[in-house]
Parts: sequence; C-alpha cells; structure tokens
Amino acid sequence: MMIDRKTISIMKACELVGVSRRTIYNWIAGGKVEYVRTAGGSVRIFVDTLWREPGRAPDFTRKEAS
Repeated sequence: MMIDRKTISIMKACELVGVSRRTIYNWIAGGKVEYVRTAGGSVRIFVDTLWREPGRAPDFTRKEAS
C-alpha cells in the first residue's frame, strides 16, 4: 500500500523550522529527516519528519505544511 506523503523544498523547511540550510543538510546526513531526490536532482524533505522525536512514529498535524 502506497501512502502519499507531503514534501517541501529545503528552503521551505528552513523557514518552517527556523534553521539554516546547513542544519537541514546535517539532519539529512544524520538521518534525522527523511528526504527524496526528484528526477531533476532536487532534494525534497518529507514534512512529517521535521518535527518528530527520535524513536517516535510520525504524527504530523501542523497547519503550516498543509
């Protein structure tokens, strides 16, 4: 079963969370957020992983990312 998950650009993720691009890239490298590469090579962040606590299942409900 395929679940459609919302993705956002790195810049939008920076704005929503209030961190720099470098921090987002560090989170990606450290496995703290999940991402996908588009066919064009861009990185898109899965919104439901931005606010999750390590070891918890995603339960994203913030309105900003809708």
